[in-house]
Amino acid sequence: MNEWLTDFGMFLAQLLTLVVVVGLAVAVFVKLRGETGDRPRLRLEELNESRHLRRRRMQLAASQPGARKGLVKAFRRDDKARTRDGRKGEGDVLPTVWVLDFHGDLKASATGRLAEEVSAVLEVAGENDEMVLRLESAGGLVHGYGLAAAELDRLRQAGLTTTVCVDKVAASGGYLMACGADHLRAAPFAVIGSIGVVAQLPNLHRLLKRHDIDVELLTAGRYKRTLTVFGENTEEGRDKFIEDLETTHELFKRHVAERRPGMDIESVATGEIWYGSDALGRGLVDALGTSEAYLVERMQEARVISLKLEQKQKLGDRLGMAVSRGVERSVERGLEMLDAGRWQKR
Repeated sequence: MNEWLTDFGMFLAQLLTLVVVVGLAVAVFVKLRGETGDRPRLRLEELNESRHLRRRRMQLAASQPGARKGLVKAFRRDDKARTRDGRKGEGDVLPTVWVLDFHGDLKASATGRLAEEVSAVLEVAGENDEMVLRLESAGGLVHGYGLAAAELDRLRQAGLTTTVCVDKVAASGGYLMACGADHLRAAPFAVIGSIGVVAQLPNLHRLLKRHDIDVELLTAGRYKRTLTVFGENTEEGRDKFIEDLETTHELFKRHVAERRPGMDIESVATGEIWYGSDALGRGLVDALGTSEAYLVERMQEARVISLKLEQKQKLGDRLGMAVSRGVERSVERGLEMLDAGRWQKR
């Protein structure tokens, strides 16, 4: 047992030395590079071609070994025919479906990237093109999602057909964005709705008073602060806070009603959520189906291109992540050794 403890102690010492050395190396690299951050790079993927190549790989995998050579020859003949047909139809221009993704957090942090992607699409989109947004968000801050919804409104104002596909959830701020689409599709069990506003905060006034702690809150303006965390809240402040929530809710309802005029807004603006099938019956969505099924359908008559702006990782970030993964693996290894030592002791 003493020998095992000695080995484990040596392992920890080596691990600490490694972390210090790598950390210093990362700091030196970052200092030498003087990184200021690279601009995001545009990543485009033609999903028609990706699907075509995947189908061929599946056909080869499913075929008998003796038939694969003939299948490869057939693929080559097909490629030549497609090239000839493409040259003959050079005057024909297929519409393009531009595919964007938005995964929302509490602050709608992806809005800045979405704005740039929308601008990129608007610069090149043709008259018959379409923009498809694969949206996933449970909502968050009013101003964050209000801005995200305004970015999608730019597409509608430019006359570009917009389709939002919801596979998992578009609730509260997520639905604020989604309802601006010309067509809104949801998977059968996607969470839709939550047209409401919520706010909560703790109040520590009584706890502080019990310990003879005073908090001075000085304001200029009758309603500069209504409810506070540390001060004593008043009925007047509470009433004003609720009034502000109701005002925000009315703005939310108006936004939805203007974009989906055929829906009974009062019956659905209760803060409730519905799954896709029920949401369809209440007019919250236009059709049921997954984003994958819709894109495969559009591939029959249009080019479908996925567009994404990606921030290039800095050298320091990449090295930092590598160090983090290395430390995690080392800690896990140490815990495994510790557990093994306990079993040996038993």
